[in-house]
Amino acid sequence: MGQKINPLGFRLGTTQSHHSLWFAQPKMYYEGLEEDKKIRDCIKNYVQKNIRISSGMEGIARIEIQKRIDLIQIIIYMGFSKLLIEDKPRRVEELQMNVQKELNCVNRKLNIAIPRISNSYGNPNILAEFIAGQLKNRVSFRKAMKKAIELTEQAHTKGIQVQIAGRIDGKEIARVEWIREGRVPLQTIEAKIDYCSYTVRTIYGVLGIKIWIFLDEE
Repeated sequence: MGQKINPLGFRLGTTQSHHSLWFAQPKMYYEGLEEDKKIRDCIKNYVQKNIRISSGMEGIARIEIQKRIDLIQIIIYMGFSKLLIEDKPRRVEELQMNVQKELNCVNRKLNIAIPRISNSYGNPNILAEFIAGQLKNRVSFRKAMKKAIELTEQAHTKGIQVQIAGRIDGKEIARVEWIREGRVPLQTIEAKIDYCSYTVRTIYGVLGIKIWIFLDEE
């Protein structure tokens, strides 16, 4: 049987870098990990509450965290500039206050940067959110998958694979459906592949969406 492995962890050190950069003593490692989870959850909750986009998408591609002794640097890569552009300085300050309150960090400075990524639909997280929105609105899963592939083609990617698992279309028996367009060389470590798994809650149960996007070969 094929041994499945997370494509991002598999490529660490070659085409993939860490999303969190910090150092901790082995006994204190769990604290740093918990802190990272709190930061990510806090940012996602804030963006969800202050959302202004009609499709209901968060548009967060990824969140990178860099920690030093006296500074926590957070970089939020957004797919859609609409979300935080309106009165941006006030929004960023508010978000900063929320994160500081959540972490209760007194002696560390917090710095948040929000760059926008080009080709939003070339990012698997944003694409998974798009598919999730379609499935919640009871659009046929095949239609949603094909539309997602069309959107990635506009972003000039070399290949994409989309997989949806669970009670698709409300059927009694759960199944796995997938579709692939172009090349997705999962076993080639030099291949730069972006991946995400996303959970979507529909009225008839929980569905899992997995997306692999082949960006480039080094």
